[in-house]
Amino acid sequence: MAAFASCGHRADVLRNGDLIFVGLPMDYDAEGGSMDEAIASATGSSGELNLIHVAIAEVKADSVWIIDATIAHGVDRHPLDTFLTDFTLRDGSYPEFIVKRVKGVDADAAVARAKTLCGRGYDTRFLPDNEELYCTELVQNSYLDASGNPVFESRPMNFLASDGTMPQYWEWLFGLLGMEVPQGVPGTNPQDMSKAPCLESVQVSLY
Repeated sequence: MAAFASCGHRADVLRNGDLIFVGLPMDYDAEGGSMDEAIASATGSSGELNLIHVAIAEVKADSVWIIDATIAHGVDRHPLDTFLTDFTLRDGSYPEFIVKRVKGVDADAAVARAKTLCGRGYDTRFLPDNEELYCTELVQNSYLDASGNPVFESRPMNFLASDGTMPQYWEWLFGLLGMEVPQGVPGTNPQDMSKAPCLESVQVSLY
């Protein structure tokens, strides 16, 4: 499936290695304490779109594939149509997709590196240095500079909502895993990653 530039903005086309961020409105109700809702409440702030996921685009001729890490698929490579279906909202509409291009890296090498990680499980523990990966961890491990260092920095992770409380979802999830919520453990999240200085926004429509 080809991606075309949206009308009314600077024309561009999706390129190999572009990042696709998934955003939800601040007032979106995810019903019943989902991971998306918990991520949004922990990483969003007033006046911002809540970015709850990021994926890597692999562009081959006139087709687009997506490499990302989700609970549903683990670390996986699948067609763009599958990605769009997975993130279709309850009313049949799409969330906001924000495309950003990584400057100063070998995008082809990053995509190739991401493909070698396919088949790993989703890291529900959000911990570094294990075999499983969550979405931004996959991106961080795939995009390296000329010295082999990640271009996206880790920061102390925050699981608290904007009012300082811990969403029940995180208490439930980590309790199920038999561990404390890893508040403050180094990691990444889509909201912070989207603000990295190595990224530039591009106006591309995915559908």
